[in-house]
Amino acid sequence: MALIRWEPFRDIERLEPFRELETLQRQMNRLFDRLAPTNGGERTAFNFVPAAEIEETDDTIHLRLEVPGLDAKDINVEVTPEAVSISGERKSETKIEEKGISRSEFRYGRFQRIIPLPSLVQHDKVEAEYKDGILRLTLPKSEAEKQKVVKVNIG
Repeated sequence: MALIRWEPFRDIERLEPFRELETLQRQMNRLFDRLAPTNGGERTAFNFVPAAEIEETDDTIHLRLEVPGLDAKDINVEVTPEAVSISGERKSETKIEEKGISRSEFRYGRFQRIIPLPSLVQHDKVEAEYKDGILRLTLPKSEAEKQKVVKVNIG
């Protein structure tokens, strides 16, 4: 394979791959602008989404969500027999310094997460605790789920 020296604008055909890359970049930028509009240079659709852990025992489902920096009153939890919906808003407390420069890597804004449950639960008997930025939900399984027996057919 021979090396070819690149000289800008000498051979217009050699520039074609760069034009294709520029076109691809413009298309990707338009896609991101449609999916996640910007507000002052910041993408507004990529907001905070709480991380979750779920553990299932014979009688209960334990769900933990990481929602630091919020007060319990700022978190809304709704439970159906099949899923848990957690929503809230993390409000900005950015203060402008004397020089007018401020930098924050925290994520602010509304969030919502819907977590499907592996078993039906008694949604009217859910217990919740919020401490140190961790929301803990104890979801007792419905009686039908506890007594559910599945017959296994053998060959």
